[in-house]
Amino acid sequence: MAQKKSSHRTAEEKAATQAKRDARRSRTERAKAQAEERRKAAQRKQQLTRAGLVAGVLVLIVGGYFLVTNLGSDKPDTAPAGASGNYGLVIGDADAPKEVVVYEDFLCPFCGQLEQTVRDQLDAAVEAGEVNVEYRPLPFLEGIDDYSPESANAFAVVLDAAGPDVAKTFHDLLFDNQPSEKGPFPNSDDLVDLAVEAGATEGDVRPGIEDMAFEGWVDAAADAASKAKVNSTPTVLINGKKATGTTIEEIAAQMVS
Repeated sequence: MAQKKSSHRTAEEKAATQAKRDARRSRTERAKAQAEERRKAAQRKQQLTRAGLVAGVLVLIVGGYFLVTNLGSDKPDTAPAGASGNYGLVIGDADAPKEVVVYEDFLCPFCGQLEQTVRDQLDAAVEAGEVNVEYRPLPFLEGIDDYSPESANAFAVVLDAAGPDVAKTFHDLLFDNQPSEKGPFPNSDDLVDLAVEAGATEGDVRPGIEDMAFEGWVDAAADAASKAKVNSTPTVLINGKKATGTTIEEIAAQMVS
């Protein structure tokens, strides 16, 4: 009897142990499933946030970059003095045989790469009367950070307050000091400092930079680019036709050849 009782007890213990193992396994599997669901949810939230589908922003995602259109600024789309009718800054002889248009975002890393690759040659071609260039800054990456529209607005403020030459220098400095898409991002004081370095007077540009004086114009530029089917930055037009190429170097070569 004692032996049978001991054997019976052992069987019960084994069953209880197995039940505990099964319960732990079940809990582990549920925990893994919940963790995976949380991961997917966080990923979806991050994607939506990066795409800017929050706070009333509509975004078209193209090739990993974003054309952002706000639902509308409450500020008028008054153009800065010296701006072209196409929301840009034209540099060079109007009668130059080649016309180059560059849609760009001061936060876009590929725009920065294009600047580094072609700036010296392009400036020389402009100086020689061979090319005129129109720079059209856009807030394409607003879904990533406010620096995108803030820098475009600062460019407009400098153009309005200090003229085309200073605005071109400021344009170049923005790319020379371009932040990573991951930040940290320059603030208003940083933009004012660059504007002053470019040749603007602080008192003339600080209020407009801090108050986003040309926010309406920046938004209108984005709308115009969208209507022109510009869906990535940089987009380069040469004599009205889109430059083609699979590398920045190929596009740069077309701009100065």
